[in-house]
Amino acid sequence: MTTDLTRTPIWEKLAAHQSTVSFLHLRDLFATDPNRGSDLTVTAGDLYVDYSKHRVTRETLGLLLELARAAGLEQHRDAMFSGVHVNCSEDRAVLHTALRAYRDAELIVDGQDVIGDVHCVLDRMGEFTDQVRSGEWRGATGERIRTVVNIGIGGSDLGPAMVCSALRHYSDGPEVRFVSNVDPADLVSTLEGLQPDSTLFVVVSKTFATLETMTNAAAARRWLTEALGEAAVSKHFVAVSTDIERVTAFGIGPDSTFGFWDWVGGRYSVGSAVGFAVMAAIGRDRFTEFLGGFREIDMHFRTAPLESNAPVVLGLLGVWYASFVGADSRAVLPYSNDLARFPAYLQQLTMESNGKSVRTDGSPTRVPTGEVFWGEPGTNGQHAFHQLLHQGTRLIPVDFVGFAEPTEDLPALDGVGSMHGVLMANLFAQSSVLAFGRTATEVASEGTEGALVPHRVMPGNRPSTTILGTKLTPSTLGQLIALYEHQVFVQGVVWGINSFDQWGVELGKTSALALGPALADLDGPISAGDSSTEGLIRAYRRAKERRICLP
Repeated sequence: MTTDLTRTPIWEKLAAHQSTVSFLHLRDLFATDPNRGSDLTVTAGDLYVDYSKHRVTRETLGLLLELARAAGLEQHRDAMFSGVHVNCSEDRAVLHTALRAYRDAELIVDGQDVIGDVHCVLDRMGEFTDQVRSGEWRGATGERIRTVVNIGIGGSDLGPAMVCSALRHYSDGPEVRFVSNVDPADLVSTLEGLQPDSTLFVVVSKTFATLETMTNAAAARRWLTEALGEAAVSKHFVAVSTDIERVTAFGIGPDSTFGFWDWVGGRYSVGSAVGFAVMAAIGRDRFTEFLGGFREIDMHFRTAPLESNAPVVLGLLGVWYASFVGADSRAVLPYSNDLARFPAYLQQLTMESNGKSVRTDGSPTRVPTGEVFWGEPGTNGQHAFHQLLHQGTRLIPVDFVGFAEPTEDLPALDGVGSMHGVLMANLFAQSSVLAFGRTATEVASEGTEGALVPHRVMPGNRPSTTILGTKLTPSTLGQLIALYEHQVFVQGVVWGINSFDQWGVELGKTSALALGPALADLDGPISAGDSSTEGLIRAYRRAKERRICLP
């Protein structure tokens, strides 16, 4: 049974400490600690992480590390890597780290050679995507595959879609598009301009029964067969699934089916066969670099002392703000337009993992857990919601993400310097102004007078982390994802929750299936279990009936 840390002396000590730290300002913390800006940093792989602009003292950090040790973080971490069934509610191992392990690594779990299984699938993916990229694999009419359409939802969409967008500079294969929403507008717009004879669909569903995914897959299948006939399915569909029977019934052969395992959740799966579309776009060598980036942070997380362990420090800071300071959300602001989908990807990774109010032993949590993740690329966000970050009444910690070297650049407006330099100047300026603000005295000294002064004061003391990478490459992207994956794990251990199940998601799927018949049959019985939902179904039927009756 996991110890409830909220009932321990270290938790009480941190709670008392917070009331003291709350009176401190980052201006004073930097003024009294000249080495703070260089000491409160850590390097992990190619990522330089500056966490000095957080509302913590060195004592705070020490207490948080004591909390991690009281939680048995190192023991839990080692158990996860070794294949212990740390997903207790589903009695499963948690082995997304095995997806990027070296080929010669050894890991036997429940009698299975996990690493051997992983590389068997990766090798098959590599051979298949090589054929697609080279033109050896052709459609039913002999046309070369020019577009790959990934059909999935959740981790089967967010991961590969984000990665393909982020690594567009490394994409030299077929165009890749993504469909996830069961709203037909998503599929219709995605198929616009495509030709059936040069399109390959990748249906990503572990069970091959996910409602949204299979609804879209069936519609895509009709689109294809109406043009090319039933026999074309085997040349234009690939499955990423474990249910061979359902896949075969759909018309996809075993050579076009790639499996993955119960020990990897969808939100952790982009390094598995779920990343088929990514490998098709960037090739197997670049995909290997991508996995190598994950592995670099895995090794850092596994071996670095807690004090200099980037996922540990950042995960504990998340616990500090969520459970002790009362901050509900964290903004992730990538100063890289190619990472526009990264905040959405992190929403699932973090909120589906740690959005829990029940501990592993079934008891309720006694403190706020989980963080609401959101964000938008800089500099767009500066002209949208940064106002609230700077002068609003809510405390929102921020993660800034940027890169020292651009993937592409243009001269700046005045011809001196570059646009990338302007972008990074904005990143550094935002983190500085959030931390240190601008006092009334400073505002007045700039010529502002009277009643306008309070409006131009920036209170500062707004916390942020800056994550600076060398360049957005397959490797650094893998490192960045793994950095957040392991933060999620750290927080789950401290809060005593299972970060690897998602029962709330499952209930929504079941309820949607149950309501389907009442929406399909406008004259059938309505039994939704509550008066609001039943009223909504009646209103939906009336609207449908009016539309049907129109001439």
